[in-house]
Amino acid sequence: MKPMVKEANEAAAYIRKQSGHRPAIGLVLGSGLGVLAQEVTIADVIPYGDIPHFPVSTVEGHAGQLVLGELEGQTVVAMQGRFHYYEGYGLDQVTFPIRVMKELGVETLIVTNAAGGIQVDFSAGDLMLIRDHINFMYDNPLMGPNAPKWGVRFPDMSEAYDPSYRQLARRVAEALDIPLQEGVYVGLTGPTYETPAEIRMFRKLGGDAVGMSTVPEVIAARHAGIRVLGLSCISNLAAGMLDQPLSHDEVMETAEQVKPRFIRLVKGIVKDIRSV
Repeated sequence: MKPMVKEANEAAAYIRKQSGHRPAIGLVLGSGLGVLAQEVTIADVIPYGDIPHFPVSTVEGHAGQLVLGELEGQTVVAMQGRFHYYEGYGLDQVTFPIRVMKELGVETLIVTNAAGGIQVDFSAGDLMLIRDHINFMYDNPLMGPNAPKWGVRFPDMSEAYDPSYRQLARRVAEALDIPLQEGVYVGLTGPTYETPAEIRMFRKLGGDAVGMSTVPEVIAARHAGIRVLGLSCISNLAAGMLDQPLSHDEVMETAEQVKPRFIRLVKGIVKDIRSV
């Protein structure tokens, strides 16, 4: 994998020409959660296909565009849809938008996803604050030459998900009377869902939710010194926990049900996140 510094600079330069917004907060909106971008005001919308070197989303529920504007008094850049390893992209491409956000001046990243619940006390429709993650993708976006411009060769990941941001999220959730689980996210390549045996293993390893994204983006963000908050929508219970097959339709249906709570929670967090 290559750092893609030149490409990130060219993409950021193009975005600056298309929008006068200078975001300090980046939002990565997962499957079915891109509706939050509709809350962004004074918005400039840029299709991924127009941005130099940007990949293109191929998954249902990912609109495939960048939205820059104002949200709760903060200037943000929101990804309506992300890129996944299972789509055939390398992790340098999967994390390319994070590199571009760094070039745009983003200092805070809120990353969201739809995930399968592993813990027996989780229910479909829960929101989970990510405390930590386990990388089961057997790959790392920092493999290959390091780009000192972005970060050190061996970045620390002991606090990948910012403790102060997590405290803020809990305070906002309590104030809004929104139940909020907290746990460890297990990142896998996909695109197959996990087997029941794998889910039992992940549970024993300390996992609470499982998905096919997020981990590479968080690694790239922390490498670049960007502070991270992570939220999962528990869209279904993982394989073997219910007597029914898993499907992407279920993921999208649950995201639709969660939408009002998700929007209120993230907007409440965005409003105050620059002060912590």
